[in-house]
Amino acid sequence: MGRKNRLILLVAVVLIAVFPWIVRPFQSVSHYVDVMVFAGIFALVCVGLSLLMGYAGQISLAQAAFFGIGAYSSGILTTKFGMNPWLAMPAGMAACGVVAWLVGVPALRLKGHYLAMATLGFGVIVNIVMAEEVEWTGGPSGMADIPGLSIAGHPIGSETEWYYLVWGIVFLAVIFCFHILHSRVGRALRAIHEEEKAAESVGVPTAAYKVRVFVLGAVLAALAGSLYTHYVTCINPSSFNLMWSIRFMLMVMVGGMHSLWGAVVGTILMTFIGNEWLQVFADLEIFVHGLILLLVALFFPGGIVSLAGMFRGRRKKSASALEGAGS
Repeated sequence: MGRKNRLILLVAVVLIAVFPWIVRPFQSVSHYVDVMVFAGIFALVCVGLSLLMGYAGQISLAQAAFFGIGAYSSGILTTKFGMNPWLAMPAGMAACGVVAWLVGVPALRLKGHYLAMATLGFGVIVNIVMAEEVEWTGGPSGMADIPGLSIAGHPIGSETEWYYLVWGIVFLAVIFCFHILHSRVGRALRAIHEEEKAAESVGVPTAAYKVRVFVLGAVLAALAGSLYTHYVTCINPSSFNLMWSIRFMLMVMVGGMHSLWGAVVGTILMTFIGNEWLQVFADLEIFVHGLILLLVALFFPGGIVSLAGMFRGRRKKSASALEGAGS
């Protein structure tokens, strides 16, 4: 991580640490801690998607499917086989990684809209399996009585405890991804995004790197799915359908595809918009999300994180204009 990202990380950690103590005294917003738990879980999905879209230049509509695979893996292993949740989580991540590799090897040979359609089809298939395999997944009714998490025998029961656990994992994931981006792998991903054929011509194994980042994104989504399962303790296929893949993509685009911090900021903003601030438009959800995406694409295509750069650019222009007028 560079100096700038270390500073941002420090500020983010402080803000996240004090947030519950700021909102708890006020009854009207005390439930924001719960909303932020979900925002943290979704941020794990979106950080992986940011790597795939913003840095490797690949489109995926399968994140909700990987999110669901992680969720159902943890749910099945803990309820039907009695496995400890802390062991079920890495098992689900490993299973999801294998599935992502099997899907990614052929799918990532495609480009653009064809890749999007392939991942969309995979996501639809996974959702159908979740709804039809009643014996294992509970079918449309889903699964219930999934055990929660505990540490050293202490159950993680309160929203505040879950809040710090989830966001601690988010920051660890972000640090890990920054280390990847500042390595040879990160440079290769940027080269693939800029010009894949040019990257191939200088010896970059583009196919291998695309599959690896696809698998990493899937593993992070599976981790998020496991946390989601053990937090809500009941799941059903509607939480992992195509609309959720679109939401995850929108979160990344609103925050800024070319920034991991943008993915986190966009996730928090869109989680609050969807869960709190635009409930009155619940029946027009697709329209509202489409309108937000259109506004972002038209006015700040670089996402929210690009606004700071835009303001700095305008300041420099204004300062230059004043100096020119003064001389």
